Amino acid sequence: MEVVCPIDEKRAPEISALLRPPPPREIQDYFDQLLASREGCRLKVKQDGEFGKGVYADVDFKEGELLLRDQMLFGCQHPSNKIDCLVCSFCFRFIGTLELQIGRRLFFQDLGLSSSHGCDTGSCSDVSNDHGASDSSDGEDITDEESYDDSRGCASGSKRAKVPLPKEIVESLMNGEIVLPYSDKFSSPPVIPCSGGCQEAYYCSKVCADADWNSFHSLLCTGEKSEAFSAKALLQFTQHANETNDIFILAAKAIAYTILRYRKSKAIFLSSYTKDTAHVMDNFHMPLLLEAWKPISVGHKRRWWECIALPEDVDPSDEAVFRMEIKELAFKSLQLLKAAIFDKECEPLFSLDIYGHIIGMFELNNLDLVVASPVEDYFLYIDDLPYPEKEEAKKVSQPYLDALGDEYAVCCEGTAFFPLQSCMNHSCHPNAKAFKREEDRDGQATIVALKPISKGEEVTISYIDEDLSIEGRQALLADYGFTCKCAKCQEES
Repeated sequence: MEVVCPIDEKRAPEISALLRPPPPREIQDYFDQLLASREGCRLKVKQDGEFGKGVYADVDFKEGELLLRDQMLFGCQHPSNKIDCLVCSFCFRFIGTLELQIGRRLFFQDLGLSSSHGCDTGSCSDVSNDHGASDSSDGEDITDEESYDDSRGCASGSKRAKVPLPKEIVESLMNGEIVLPYSDKFSSPPVIPCSGGCQEAYYCSKVCADADWNSFHSLLCTGEKSEAFSAKALLQFTQHANETNDIFILAAKAIAYTILRYRKSKAIFLSSYTKDTAHVMDNFHMPLLLEAWKPISVGHKRRWWECIALPEDVDPSDEAVFRMEIKELAFKSLQLLKAAIFDKECEPLFSLDIYGHIIGMFELNNLDLVVASPVEDYFLYIDDLPYPEKEEAKKVSQPYLDALGDEYAVCCEGTAFFPLQSCMNHSCHPNAKAFKREEDRDGQATIVALKPISKGEEVTISYIDEDLSIEGRQALLADYGFTCKCAKCQEES
C-alpha cells in the first residue's frame, strides 16, 4: 500500500518552496560566510554547472598540510557506542577522568552491556559510512566507503581473555577513589550534565551545553525542562531510531534546528512591532521559515528511499518492495517525531517529502565521526615508559588492562554532516583525504593534502577504495548515480 502523508498535500505550496534550490547567489553567499567562520581557512567553494559545487585551494598547499577543520552541522554518536565512550554531546570530545572512562567501561562490561569491538584492524582507518555515502555536489559525487584515517591507529595487540575485577574496585575507580599512575597526563574536561535534566546528554563545557540546547537539544531533551511537545513520544521516537537506524536522530536534529532558528527569527521580527500590528506576522512566516531552512536547502538532493543503495542481499527484482519498505520506515519515524515536537507554524517540516529529502541528504553526504580514546593513549604511554618506571606503573595499571581485554581501545564512533567537506568532489586519484592528527581531539572533520595543491586547483577526496580495479570502483560509484571521469579512470579505461 502506498504511504500517504496528509501534510504533503495540505502544505504542498510551502513544501515546494522549501525544496526549490536557492538562487546561485544565495548559495554562494552562504558558503562564503561559512568559510569566513572557519579560522584560517584558505579554501573557496565554487558552483559548477556540471558537478554542482566544488572546493578549490585559495593558496598553494604542501603535502601533509592542513586544508580544513570543518565543524559539523549535525552529528550523533552511535547509540551502542555510548556505552563504551563518554563524550561531549556537542563537540564529541572525551570527557571525565581517565579513571571514569575505564571504570564505566568495566561497569557496563560486567553487566553484559558493553558493545565494544575495538579497532580490529589495528587502526581507525577506512571506516565506512553506516548510512551509505558521501556526496559532494548534485548527486554527482557519491560514495559508500569514505576513508577516514587516524594517524595514531587504535592498538589492538594480541587476543587475550578478560580478567574481571571486583565490583568494589570498579566503583572506586568510577568514584575517583583510585588514581592510576600518570593519568594526569591524559586529563579531559569535566563532565557537565544537561541543564534540562535528561541524564542522557553530557558536555565538556557550558559553551557546548548552551550551544547544543539552543541549536537542537531544547526540543529533543527528555528532561523536565524540555521544550518538546511530548517527552513520552520523544522517548518512543528515540527508541525506534536506536532499533532501526540512527540516521533518524540526525533528521530530528535537522528539524529541531530549523524550528528553533525560525522561532528566534520570529521573536526578533516581532520585537519591531507593537501589539496592534503584530498580526502582520501571519503574512511573513514562510520567508522566515525559508531562511531558517537555508543550511539544509543548499545540501538536500534526493529522497532517502530513492537514493539508498540496494543491499547486496536484496534481489534486483525486489527493489521496488525494498524501497517501499524504506519509505514506510521513514513515515513511521516521522509520525513518532511529529507527536514529540510538532510545531503548527513549521508544519511543512513534518511532511514525508521534506523528511525524505533530509535523510537523503545525510545518506549521500555523511562522513563517519571518529575520535580516538585517551584510554588507548594512556596504555601506550605506560608501555613506552623507561625501566623501572614502566614496571612500577604496570603493577597498578595492568589489572585494568587485563579486565578490559583485547578491546581496550574503543574510539568514539558516530556519523555527521559537515557542510564544507560535503562539497568536496570525488576522484579515484585524490589530492586530499580525511585524516585525524595527534592534536585532533574532537568530532570536527580534518582534511589534509595528500600531495602539493596549487592555488585554484580543485580539492578532491576519494569516496571509495581507490586501489580497486576500475570495474570495482565504477560499480561502487554507480550505486549512487554517476560514472567517475577522473584522470585515473580515463587512463585505465
